[in-house]
Amino acid sequence: MGDISLKEVIETIAMALVDSPEEVTVREIDGDATIVLELRVAPKDLGKVIGKQGRTARAMRTILRAAGMKLKKRFVLEILE
Repeated sequence: MGDISLKEVIETIAMALVDSPEEVTVREIDGDATIVLELRVAPKDLGKVIGKQGRTARAMRTILRAAGMKLKKRFVLEILE
């Protein structure tokens, strides 16, 4: 996938959505078959990364799932308060 990681992709998307991009952090927890990406944003920005009816969060998870198939890894996005 080149030099960019999926962690950076999620970070970049989240930073573009929120009012406080400096408070966006993504932590990668590497398991055997699954990689968990923990996305943390400012409390007031939570709704922006989740989106109406969870659409934005679902779209980010779809990107991770598609990339995961290619990389033969399972990615899980957890959005934390």
